[in-house]
Amino acid sequence: MDTATSPRELAHPERGDIRLEAVLHALSDPMRLIVVHTLASGPDPLSCSYFDLPVTKSTSTHHFRVLRESGVIRQIYQGTSKMNELRRDDLDALFPGLLDSVLTALARQAAAGGHRR
Repeated sequence: MDTATSPRELAHPERGDIRLEAVLHALSDPMRLIVVHTLASGPDPLSCSYFDLPVTKSTSTHHFRVLRESGVIRQIYQGTSKMNELRRDDLDALFPGLLDSVLTALARQAAAGGHRR
């Protein structure tokens, strides 16, 4: 994993260091799936404050960190905002069809009325 060179630069794994088990773990949480779905729905990076997750700020920060450290998203600072973008190219190259399958399953689940237990 590469390291941050300043407090304003965040560490992200290089493409070759992204591990399937880390990606699957990151995608296993409903809050993180909301973030991924939202980022996949548009072309532009979104700030952390754009997301209105029903969790505390510290928990939200944790979810973004898990997504970044697993290689699912890239975070960069623009001014005082931390911008987030999906690393679709990297994920599609490493795990073809995985992201599309997860997003399709998420849409089907939402159409069927959410979680079933």
